[in-house]
Amino acid sequence: MGNRMGLAAALFAAELVAVVLVFQVLSDFECRQTGVEQACRALRGGALRGLCIAAALGLVLALRADLRRDLAARVDAVPGHPGWALLHGLGLALIFLPWLATDAATHRAGFDLFLALLTGGAALAALGGLFWLMPPRDWSGWLRRGGALLAILVVAALIPDLADALGFAWQTDALLLSTFYGVAVLLSLAGQSVNLNLTPPTIGTGDFHVEVASSCSGIEGFALVAGFMAIYALLMQGNLRIGRYWLIVLPAALLVSWLFNLLRITGLILIGAHGSPALAVNGFHSFAGWLFFTLLALGILTVVQGLPALQRTGATGAAGAGQAAGAGAGAAEAPDAALTGDWAAARIVPFIVFMFSGLVVNAFWQAPALGFPLQAAMMAAALWLFRAPLLALDWRLDPVALLAGLAVGLGWIALAPAGAAPLQGLDRLGTGAFALWAAIRILGTSLLVPVVEEAFFRGYLLARLDTGSWQMRLSAIIISSLAFALLHGRILEAGIAGLVFAVVMLRRGRLGDAILAHATANAAVATAALLAGDWSLI
Repeated sequence: MGNRMGLAAALFAAELVAVVLVFQVLSDFECRQTGVEQACRALRGGALRGLCIAAALGLVLALRADLRRDLAARVDAVPGHPGWALLHGLGLALIFLPWLATDAATHRAGFDLFLALLTGGAALAALGGLFWLMPPRDWSGWLRRGGALLAILVVAALIPDLADALGFAWQTDALLLSTFYGVAVLLSLAGQSVNLNLTPPTIGTGDFHVEVASSCSGIEGFALVAGFMAIYALLMQGNLRIGRYWLIVLPAALLVSWLFNLLRITGLILIGAHGSPALAVNGFHSFAGWLFFTLLALGILTVVQGLPALQRTGATGAAGAGQAAGAGAGAAEAPDAALTGDWAAARIVPFIVFMFSGLVVNAFWQAPALGFPLQAAMMAAALWLFRAPLLALDWRLDPVALLAGLAVGLGWIALAPAGAAPLQGLDRLGTGAFALWAAIRILGTSLLVPVVEEAFFRGYLLARLDTGSWQMRLSAIIISSLAFALLHGRILEAGIAGLVFAVVMLRRGRLGDAILAHATANAAVATAALLAGDWSLI
């Protein structure tokens, strides 16, 4: 995969995680609470279509080496125009900024405006990202070269409509009874008492029970499996035994989807009864289900790809031809062992891991602060994988960076809002557990977070936007600092900190100076939090 294309894929993954975190985990918002429920659901459906199209495109690139190489060559042949990058950034700002700056009640009251911002922001972000990769003319040429590629993308975009069309199936006795009694058996095997009612369809254990509607019943699993199997058949049409594929694999895949849904519902009920009811309810939401079942559908196709009984002997279909071309150069394609030595990946991948760890912690901990040790472990693992390019940085101490970081840290402490709520859950920790948590929090905040954030915001984002002119350098500083600020709860103070770190890096052109300043600032704040016993400072 080409360098710029790989970077774009990594950024898309980070942005997708951010969207899920903000709108699925951190937002308490339902379309039915607005005055324009259908428009709200249409917008949510657009996000699901985007997810399906992205997954289908990933499947195409994984199976068609010829299309993957052609796309990478086209992308790398044309430098991304900074104007498209700015448009993409503007779109992201329109999506996130209003939702981070106001509460759910404000969103419901003025949803018409927020709907326009979300729709416009999504369109600008998508267009800016696509055309930053390559111009419209090149996209048109690549799509025409792909043969059935347009048909594949159309099928992917229609998968949510297939799920809606299959919604009636949840009202049939066969699916409802088999699902609920299957879940009841699994709950009983787990030693739980079962509360079950079919009108309305409600199931649970103890004091926790849920009413399962068609939109969160697992019907989307059937749609995703069928849709992605159709996409796979289009891709592998010259290399696939179609009769066996549809008559044997499709029923088996639908059965796997049904079994997976039993496990999903059972697991969510157990989480709601014995852990976090909010997490369990979020797990039933449609977007969470689509993520789960998309991964399941792709996993099923991975198994299918490895079954010789489904492949025609000696076939030279589109996918087979692409693989044969690669074999002629030596052997089948293997993962690039040099990825962990790639400087671009070292700046982006740890940040994606950091964002994903935040999503996991907010999803699985009622008190997310208690999950920080997991975040620290995930960040440490990612940084260790990319240790070679990171250790190659210039790490000499810079007094200016130290003083700048100390000033940022003292300013953050001085401007901390009075009466901030303490971090939840810490009072439940014993003395030893709290001491261990505090040590990990201080070390992770002071050492790991600065490397991860500076590598991405200053090392990658600022450096990519800065093309040399003073106008683009100023824009790069502002955009990277604004993005950095949006990641933190205190936007004004974090924005100023981002500006300081950017200036520190540009002063001598050394990312290590920005990391040092950031680490000094965080260490000062962590020390104050320890001495004052106020961990909300961090």
